[in-house]
Amino acid sequence: MEQIASKDHAKPVSLKQINIQDSFWNYYINLVRDVVVPYQWDAINDQVEGAERSGAVRNFKIAAGLEKGDFYGFVFQDTDVAKWLEAVAYLLETKPDAGLEQIADEMIDIIEKAQQPDGYLNTFYTIKEPGKKWTNLTECHELYTAGHMIEAGVAYYKATGKKKLLEIVCRIADDIAVVFGDGPGQIAGYDGHQEIELALVKLYETTGERKYLELSSYFIDKRGQQPSFFEAEADRRGRTSHWSNNKIHIEADYFQAHLPVREQEAAVGHAVRVVYMLAGMADVARETGDESLLAACRRLWDNIASKQMYITGGIGSMAQGEAFSFDYDLPNDTVYSETCASIGLIFFAHRMLQLEPNSRYADVMERALYNTVIAGMSRDGRHFFYVNPLEVTPDVCEGRNKNFNHVKPVRQEWFGCACCPPNIARLLASLGEYLYSTKGNTIYAHLYIGGEIELSLGDTKIKLHQQSNMPWAGSARFEVTLGEPAVFTLALRIPDWSSNAAILINGEVYSLANQIVDGYARIYREWTSGDIVELALDMPILRVRSHPLVKQNAGKVALQRGPLVYCLEEADNGKQLQQLLLPQDAKLEETFEQHLIGGIQVIKAQALKLQFEDWGTQLYRTNADAALEPTDVTFIPYYAWANRGKGEMAVWVKERL
Repeated sequence: MEQIASKDHAKPVSLKQINIQDSFWNYYINLVRDVVVPYQWDAINDQVEGAERSGAVRNFKIAAGLEKGDFYGFVFQDTDVAKWLEAVAYLLETKPDAGLEQIADEMIDIIEKAQQPDGYLNTFYTIKEPGKKWTNLTECHELYTAGHMIEAGVAYYKATGKKKLLEIVCRIADDIAVVFGDGPGQIAGYDGHQEIELALVKLYETTGERKYLELSSYFIDKRGQQPSFFEAEADRRGRTSHWSNNKIHIEADYFQAHLPVREQEAAVGHAVRVVYMLAGMADVARETGDESLLAACRRLWDNIASKQMYITGGIGSMAQGEAFSFDYDLPNDTVYSETCASIGLIFFAHRMLQLEPNSRYADVMERALYNTVIAGMSRDGRHFFYVNPLEVTPDVCEGRNKNFNHVKPVRQEWFGCACCPPNIARLLASLGEYLYSTKGNTIYAHLYIGGEIELSLGDTKIKLHQQSNMPWAGSARFEVTLGEPAVFTLALRIPDWSSNAAILINGEVYSLANQIVDGYARIYREWTSGDIVELALDMPILRVRSHPLVKQNAGKVALQRGPLVYCLEEADNGKQLQQLLLPQDAKLEETFEQHLIGGIQVIKAQALKLQFEDWGTQLYRTNADAALEPTDVTFIPYYAWANRGKGEMAVWVKERL
C-alpha cells in the first residue's frame, strides 16, 4: 500500500487558540450561544410551545430509570442530545459559562445512568426493543447514534477537561470493538448511516488508543464488499423493515454499499451519508497513510464539486432518499439540499485541506458556509430550514402536488427529525477551527474572518490579528506579533470569485509572480513584530451560468458577489418572478442597506417583465401579445431570504441576450 508521508499533513488550529472578532460572524456565534443552544435545550425537553415534540431528553431519563414511560421519536433521537452537547462543548472551549456547563454536566449524569453495563448506549433499544439491538444496522442507525455521542464526548473533554462523558464514549467504542469484527461470534458488518467512522478517529486522536482507528478503518473497508452484508442481515431478520410493514428492499447505492469505497466513481445515494463517509475516509487516509483511500476521496470530491453541487454549496438534488441523482441534474424547485448535507460537505472539505492544502476545498467550504448553512437558520435563531430550495412558489409547495411537499416557504420551529438545527449549532460554535491550518513552517489562512490567533511553529510563538471586511468588501488585514524575528510562510487563499489580488506588506507591494501555489499566495520572509499584511481582492458582481448539461438553468443567470450567492424575493420584486428577464447588458449596482435583515449588501438592476394584455380565461392562445416592460429589481443574499414573511424566491433568473 502506497503511503502518504505524515509530514505532508496540515493541522487545523484548535478553538482554544483563536478568538473570533468579526462583525458578520460574531452575530451568528453569539446567536448560537445566547439563543440557539438555549432554544434547542428547550426543544429537546419539549418546552417549545407549537414546535414538534422531541422526547430526546426524556428518553434518556426513562432509560436511566429516572422516569417511567415509552420511547418517543425516531430510532436515532439520541443524536439531538449528543449534537447539543457537542455545540455546548465548543461554546465552553471559547468562553466559560458555569451555568451552561452545569446543565451539560447534569445531562451527562443522566446519560451515564442510561448506559448499560457492557457499554451499550441507545435509548430506543434500551426502552423499546431491548432484545433486538444490532439486528437492523441497515436502517436503525445504532453506530451512527454512537458516533455522535463519541464526538460529543471528545469535544466536551477538550473543552472542560472533564472525563465522565469521554469515559462513557470509550465504553461505547470498546463495546463496539467487541461486537464487530471478523472473529467468531462477531458481526462482520457496518452501519447503514455513516458517522461512526469519523467519530472513532476523533476518539483515537484524543486517547491514543489505536484500536479505535483500526475499528474505523474496518468499517470503511467492509462497506460494499460482497456478499452484501445488508442483504444477509435482512435475511436473518426475515426481511422485515423498521420503517413500514412491507418487506425491506435494499438499494445498495443508497447506502454507498454498491461497491467497495475505493472503487466508487461518483457520489450516489443519501447525500449526508456520502459526505460523512468521505470525511471518515479522509481521516483514515490521513492517519494510516493509505494513498488509495485518498485517491477515492479526490475522485468523489471532483464528482460532487464539478457535477452535483448547487451554486449555493447545497448537495443532494432528490427528495426521494434525500439523495444525489445523476450528474448535472440540479432542479431548483424540487431540490432537497439538506442543511446537514452542506455541513457534511464542509467537514469533508476541512479534512481534505489537512491532507493537501488546496484552495478548491476551501472555496467550496466557504460557498457552503456563507450560503446554505446560514440560510438554514433564521435571523432570530429559532426557525430552521431542513430543505434549501433555490426557487420557491408558496402556493405550489403548500398545495396538493406532493413532489413539492418537502419544500417549505418559511423556516420551521423544530422538526420531529431534528438533525439540522443542532448540526448548525455545532458547526457555528466550532467555526474557529476552520479558519487556519499549519503545515511545516507555513500558516494557511482558509477563511477571511476577523479575530486573533495564537500558535507555534516549532519554537516560534506567533500571534496573528486579522481584520476582515468580508463578505461585503474584498479586503483583509493581518498584523503579526512575535517575541523575536522569525522566518515562516503565510499563505493566503485567493478565492475563486476574485480574478485579481494584491498584497501589501508594511505598505509596499508584494509581487505575486510565481508565488501562488494551489490557490494560495505564499509570503515567505523573515517576519518581525508589527508587520502588517494587507490583502485586496476584486469583488465584482459576477454573472454565473451553469454547465450546458444543467437543463434546469438553460438560458438563466445567477448573481454572485464575493462568497455570497444572490436571489430575488417577492418582498422586493412582487409575485410572478418567472416573468422577469435580466438583460445581459443591464447595469448591476450594489448598495448597503443598513436596516434590512440585519444589514445586507443588495444588488439593484433594471430588468424586463413579461406583460400579457387581456389574457382572459383560455389556457392556451395563439394570438397573445406579449410586451417587455422595464422594471427595477433587487437581489438580496440567498442566506437572508425568508426573513420577511412568506413569498416567492428565485436564485436563477431568465437572461435576455
